[in-house]
Amino acid sequence: IALRFVERIDLSSSHLITADDPRLKGCKILDTSVLIDGRLLDMVKTGFLDGIYILPKFVLDELQNIADSPDPSRRQRGRRGLDTVRALKDTDMIMEISEKDYPHIQAVDAKLIQCAKDLEGRIVTNDFNLNKVAEINNIPVLNINDLSNALKPVILPGETLTLTLLKSGKEPGQGIGYLDDGTMVVVEDGIARLRDEVDVTVTSMLQTQAGRMIFGRLADSEEAPRRERESEESDRKESARKVVDLELKKK
Repeated sequence: IALRFVERIDLSSSHLITADDPRLKGCKILDTSVLIDGRLLDMVKTGFLDGIYILPKFVLDELQNIADSPDPSRRQRGRRGLDTVRALKDTDMIMEISEKDYPHIQAVDAKLIQCAKDLEGRIVTNDFNLNKVAEINNIPVLNINDLSNALKPVILPGETLTLTLLKSGKEPGQGIGYLDDGTMVVVEDGIARLRDEVDVTVTSMLQTQAGRMIFGRLADSEEAPRRERESEESDRKESARKVVDLELKKK
């Protein structure tokens, strides 16, 4: 069976599979978002992922439609997804093509759900809504964002982070910056230091389904009170020393 996109993507090394293929139980079914994202390619290259991956032809069709969009941003996303498919084909990953299109189903997400049911597979996605619908239908999901969040280093209160404050926060006086992995950091009284690289002392962290958010305050805002406390302590010691000296002189 010839694929319509064979001139753009050479899938000659892949196979066209059928739902009754016994190898497919537990296979991983790729959706559009995870191919556009591209991180799957890096994960495959590490060797952590194994098994059979299914690329439904209707997902490939959707990528092609996005790549043909008149909107430049959308077109770029589609082309990135097609580039990911090409690159995956050149890895050791076992990726096979499913021709089944489910013509009675219109939405691609609904087709993915039905495909996963038919193949008893898992959906690989970054799409939050698809993730929820799959859970409702008791379809296992591998969410790349969940894995990414799980692999982020643990940051504890009291640790110091260095970052650039880029914009103001929702609350008065807040500044917002980001770590290299994209984690948002909300900095108390950071508004006066926008576009500056600052040291931030972590005070707390909030973990949500969308990721984690770190809260902190400027490290130098804590430094001044510390120096003040040290100065007061030094003054008390000096006063005590003078009292002792006076007592000794009296003797």
